[in-house]
Amino acid sequence: MRPFVLVTRRVYPEAIDYLKQHAEVDYAASEDALSAAELLERARGKSAIVSQLVDPFPREVLAQLDPSVRVIANVAVGYDNIDLPAASERGILVTNTPDVLTETTADLAFALLMAAARRIVESHEFVHSGKWSRWTIDLLVGQDVHHRTLGILGMGRIGQAVARRGAGFAMRVLYHDAQPVEFDAEYTTKDRVLSESDFVSVHVPLTPATRHYIGEPELRAMKPTAILVNTSRGPVVDEAALARALRENWIAGAGIDVFEREPQVHPELLACRNAVLAAHIGSASVATRLRMSMMAAENAVAALEGRRPANLLNPAVWESGASRKGA
Repeated sequence: MRPFVLVTRRVYPEAIDYLKQHAEVDYAASEDALSAAELLERARGKSAIVSQLVDPFPREVLAQLDPSVRVIANVAVGYDNIDLPAASERGILVTNTPDVLTETTADLAFALLMAAARRIVESHEFVHSGKWSRWTIDLLVGQDVHHRTLGILGMGRIGQAVARRGAGFAMRVLYHDAQPVEFDAEYTTKDRVLSESDFVSVHVPLTPATRHYIGEPELRAMKPTAILVNTSRGPVVDEAALARALRENWIAGAGIDVFEREPQVHPELLACRNAVLAAHIGSASVATRLRMSMMAAENAVAALEGRRPANLLNPAVWESGASRKGA
């Protein structure tokens, strides 16, 4: 008998076609996230779930999940929507989609950096509104990017990719992470990154320790000419504090792709003309989102066929054999 897979939300059709070659598929082909009750009901009898970041799997949901579920394949590099220890305790494999979105997300981070620095969105609106009547010496002047200091908080794959882009603009690169990495940039303290950088780009994962990693003290420590960029996770930045920092000119601007309560955005942040705001599009290129969909499907099928998934987040579960009991 073929296994059953639940796909919780719309993905690229190539991923569905691939899954159908290996399993029966229950496809929630909608833009809306399933409620916890709907998720639990549709997971009954399923061996795998292909999930997205809008699908929360806290401990209480995992505790009620049908014992048939052996793998949750997340279509994202982040997995803060899944309680990984709780999933491991239940013998559920959890996978993500790393690497494939690194360069695409770094492109977007640098695009936000440049848009905020050169006031691209303001200029676009100025032209479209018909307000542009003449050239003046200080019309919409912004900040140079080249030869400035780029600070990276979180020097993982994406942080390093952003740093490489900075090097192409002859930028001096400072970074802070839990440990130094092998990269041609200066490792230093978080405080020094904040105080010396003209641009601070945040790339830390969301954990209890990094919630509001950037708050009022950090924003006050930055230069008044500095720009903050966040493409990691929304709750890493205190949105209310950021809105105040922009409104009161503690910093010059921000480029933000992720928010604390998506898709809601703090109303005071929406009112800040010196904030460039994007709709969580860090990995949103056609090629990358297609590959993410396929990678999650491949991870799910590997687990169902008794093969170790390529992007396994809890290898101890695989090594214990807990996920393969009854397979």
